[in-house]
Amino acid sequence: MTTPTTQFAPSSRMSLYEPLHQISMWEDAFDGDISPRTGVCLINDSDEKLDDKVNKAEYTSDKSLELIEDGHASRGISEKNQRRLAQNREAARKSRLRKKAYVQQLESSRLKLAQLELEIERARQQGMLIAHANANMGLCSPVNSGLGAFEMEYGHWIEEQERKISELKNVLQSPIGDVELRMMVENMLNHYCNLFRMKKDAARIDAFYLVSGMWRSSVERFFLWIGGFRPSELINVVMPQLEPLTDQQIANVGKLKHCCIQAEDALSQGMDKLQQTLAQSITFLAPAPGNYCSQTASALENLESLESFVHQADHLREQTLQQMSRILTTRQAAKGLLAFGEYFQRLRALSSLWSARSPRETV
Repeated sequence: MTTPTTQFAPSSRMSLYEPLHQISMWEDAFDGDISPRTGVCLINDSDEKLDDKVNKAEYTSDKSLELIEDGHASRGISEKNQRRLAQNREAARKSRLRKKAYVQQLESSRLKLAQLELEIERARQQGMLIAHANANMGLCSPVNSGLGAFEMEYGHWIEEQERKISELKNVLQSPIGDVELRMMVENMLNHYCNLFRMKKDAARIDAFYLVSGMWRSSVERFFLWIGGFRPSELINVVMPQLEPLTDQQIANVGKLKHCCIQAEDALSQGMDKLQQTLAQSITFLAPAPGNYCSQTASALENLESLESFVHQADHLREQTLQQMSRILTTRQAAKGLLAFGEYFQRLRALSSLWSARSPRETV
């Protein structure tokens, strides 16, 4: 039984020795400055270092989060500024469009006002003529609804003409291809064709009304020839604006002008012959009832031929415009149409100034 006791004792001593031996090894390693209290401090110091590392890590992570948040915030501000700049640009663009539309509206209103002044002056003159006729002859001249419609349609034609002239002037000042310019030239020529169609319808109602020029301004009536402009006048107006011309163009324009003058002379002679025939038929009306009716019917037939003269004159005007556009280049034709349109604008403006002048005092 002594054997088990003997075996137990050494194991107990080994268990007591090993911790002390381990402590002595720590003392040797740290120069003997180790004690039970010191071991606790080491543990506390290691815990504090660990806490410091954790705190630093947390601080670093907090800093990185703040930087990320600052980056998101700055990005958000930058996007907000970009949206604001885009909104400002859009607002500026809309403001420019509104300004442009306002200027165009003012220009259109100015043209309408000028046309209204012309219509008022024309109506005033017509009223004076009717009043004068009523006072002298006791007659009442009924107003034809067809002619009233023609005057309204002609007023719209003038407004459209003013707009087309303004567009053509702006286009000629900007770089534009011949294809687009040719389309504008054709559009302007078609616009004149519409005027000739309107006049043809009005001539069926009363050719004398067209020949008298009451639908035009007073200064335009001064240059009137069978209800419109002389074709040779068109050539004289536009030629100074078309230089330089080639020799072939000059020759072709010269031939066209010569043909126009010959046709104008023929129509003018026909009008003179019509006046003479009409005057003779009225002068020698027989007092007999039967002869009076037959001669009156003959005089009315002569008057109806006036409509044919108006149609021929407008046909000559239309052909002159078409031939000039064929002889000239596209840009020259556009410049010619612009010069011709501005010529009649100046005539209408001069007429307005003449009507608005103060009457001269008689001495």
